Amino acid sequence: MAQIIGQSTRQFFIGSLEKPHMTEVLVEADRIERQYWRDLWRFRELFFFLVWRDLLVRYKQTVVGVSWSLIRPFLTMVVLTVVFGKLGKMPADGLPYPLLVFCGMLPWQFFSTAITESGNSLVSNANMISKVYFPRLVITVSSVMTSFVDFLISAIFLVALMMWYRFIPPIQVLCLPFLVMLAVGASLGVGLWIAALMVEYRDFRFIVPFIVQFGLYLSPVGFQSSVVPPRFRLLYSLNPMVGIIDGFRWSLLGGRAPIYRQGLVISVIEVASLIVSGIWYFRRTERTFADVI
Repeated sequence: MAQIIGQSTRQFFIGSLEKPHMTEVLVEADRIERQYWRDLWRFRELFFFLVWRDLLVRYKQTVVGVSWSLIRPFLTMVVLTVVFGKLGKMPADGLPYPLLVFCGMLPWQFFSTAITESGNSLVSNANMISKVYFPRLVITVSSVMTSFVDFLISAIFLVALMMWYRFIPPIQVLCLPFLVMLAVGASLGVGLWIAALMVEYRDFRFIVPFIVQFGLYLSPVGFQSSVVPPRFRLLYSLNPMVGIIDGFRWSLLGGRAPIYRQGLVISVIEVASLIVSGIWYFRRTERTFADVI
């Protein structure tokens, strides 16, 4: 049996009448949000389990396994080097063109993989969502972190490539952790929006691959932002990945900071807006996931 003792319009006690072990649970309307964020910490083991599970499933029954994280960026680098470097004759400012391409492709591949995986994360885990309570945010964030592991593995090839060309990073490589965090933030912000929208609108299963494919050529992956005419530079920088990719190249390969500074400032503002709005929309729609999915 349970007894409810009203205290006010904002709180009440639920107490057991079974003695001598009487317990009380305080429930307040304004504590629900704080409880949600505490639940994220309580379910941290589920987070690590989902990351581990996704990594195992991704490379299960593959011949080369995790090596795909190196093969995919290598083949993409070769194609973009031929298309933009050999055929398009894009400037490289004296840098090895494969190295220039890979420094831009590394953050872009992480971003594109993360938004694709996180966008499908809720629909792929429909059975868990409809049967068990836990903060659904755990699923989407774990998908982004799974893509981040691939990013770290691909970074090994970047180190090997820089050693092959005997290229030593400049002092601004110390800024690289900030740019990595910015790439994670952009992936998480967009991923939260897509994941929440895909639960209700399955059309995004077809829209997201188009965005990824089209965005590759709208981002400075196979070329430098300096080739964009100055009158279009501001409009071009509205793509949040422009400042991030230019920042990656600047921190790893050097160059003139003013080329990328404007785009980086815009990227920081956009990433912060995407994270805040993404969490807001995700939390707003989360209560209906189990019914809609």
